Order: sequence, then C-alpha cells, then structure tokens
Amino acid sequence: MTLSAIAIDDEPRALEVVQMLAAKVVFLDLKCSFTDAFEAIPYLQQHPVDLIFLDIKMPDISGIEFVNCLQQVPMVIFSTAYSEYAVKGFELNAVDYLLKPYSLVRFTQACNKALELKKWRQGQLPQYVVSESPFLFIKTGYEQERIMLNDILYLEAEGNYVAYILKNRKLLCRQSISEALAQLPDRQFVRLHRSYVVAIGHIQKISRQSVWIHSVEIPVGASYEGTLAEIRTLLSL
Repeated sequence: MTLSAIAIDDEPRALEVVQMLAAKVVFLDLKCSFTDAFEAIPYLQQHPVDLIFLDIKMPDISGIEFVNCLQQVPMVIFSTAYSEYAVKGFELNAVDYLLKPYSLVRFTQACNKALELKKWRQGQLPQYVVSESPFLFIKTGYEQERIMLNDILYLEAEGNYVAYILKNRKLLCRQSISEALAQLPDRQFVRLHRSYVVAIGHIQKISRQSVWIHSVEIPVGASYEGTLAEIRTLLSL
C-alpha cells in the first residue's frame, strides 16, 4: 500500500527537505509541492490525496485556516518551527506534528502513523492479534495510539477529556464519553453512569449502586439501574 501526498510550505527550502525525505520513504508517493497554499486547493479538487504535509505559519493563509476551508480533508501532518501551534494541530485531529528541523527518523515515524491509519480505515489491519483481542486507535495529544480492548478496565469523563484506564496505565483523549462509547463493542462495554463506561469482563463485584473493577468502585447512576439488572443476568449474579 502507498500513501499519495502533497506538501505545502511557503519556504522553498522547507519543501526541498520534505521532497528529499519523502524520496527515502518507500511507501510514500509525493505528487506535488506548493509554496502557495491557494494553488493547492484546485489541485486537491481534481487529484485527491491521502496526506498533506502542511506548514502552519504561512503569510496569506495559515495551515489551520487552509484545513478549515477544505470540503474533503485528507490526513494532515503539520510542520512548523513554532511549538505553540501543537495544540491547534491536535484540535484539528492531525496525524502528527513535526517541529522543524526534523530528522528522517521522525519524518518516517509520522508517515508510518498515516499509513497505519489508512490501513485501519480500509479494514486492512487484522481485526484480531495473537491474543484474539481486537484493538482501537485513540487520539493522545497529536498522536494516534493503538490499544487492546481487553486492556481497558473502564473509561471516566474528565472535563473535555475521557480517561482510558488500562491495566497498567492511563491515557487521555479529547472527546466526550458518548463518543468514546460509540467506538467500543457494545457486548464488551456498558455505560453505568454519565461519567463512566466499564468493561463487562473486568467486573469483579456488583452491589445495588456500584460495580467494582478490581479494587475500584464505580457508581451506578439512577437512570442506569435497568442496565445493571441486565448485567446481573448476563453474568448470572
């Protein structure tokens, strides 16, 4: 599988760097490069690509503004010399964020993330690994991280984020608890509170108003008591 791409940067030297590095990534097909972002818009309308290498700080239109004006947005890897733009890249769901100057290794890492994401979206990654446990990708900062479903103990809403509590670590993803639940298999995960989703297979104990995931007590909201009764039946408790 290959990744088709274009690069946009108002600095010709920066484009030369992308072109040089792209030539060393065997699965990357860099179609065109643009110093004028506006020239890239009609090109993308006629020639859709998988990925854009996009500078953020440009004179006439920023990379962020450019992404917002596209009707069909490819995957994006932002690049800039200004680290303060990383949060904006994260908010736009960028595949990665390259801080100039970057190395071939760092460039290749970003490309690998895009390739894996493309495979995942097209269903070309295996649905099961050796343990026969499916996985999913979640956004952590400006990276996509793959986690195994059977490693998830429970999810907890924390403001604008959801904390994925795993067997040996905790990950934060900027999303709502409803959005998180929508990407999980409903036969394995259930919402028992407006702020909590639990993995059914990790429930150790159930009381009238709580469940325990190992040693952690998770409250059951009043509107989810019917769901709790269904779990009792499912687990024969």
